[in-house]
Amino acid sequence: MKDKRTYINKKEHGEDMSHENESKIDTTPIEALTQQYKADLWEYKKRESLYVQTKNQLDGTKQIVIEMSSTIRELKTQNDNFQAEIARLNEEIQLLEMQIKK
Repeated sequence: MKDKRTYINKKEHGEDMSHENESKIDTTPIEALTQQYKADLWEYKKRESLYVQTKNQLDGTKQIVIEMSSTIRELKTQNDNFQAEIARLNEEIQLLEMQIKK
């Protein structure tokens, strides 16, 4: 009895007739891991998207607060200037009233 089949045709010479190098690979675990990886990647992308959206909203709100605070400071400075001007005008009115009474 022969261990290996002999070649019948010349073109079969490049083929391994014993099929000893062939094996079946069970790809089920790899496919399961791939599906789990895709699901995890999708969840990560959703979380990253939410993070970017929240960061953009926060940056926008921060910029609005900065602009509003500078506007409030400007208004407060103008108000202080107006109050000083009102006080000066009141003094001038009092001086003029005193001059009229004389």
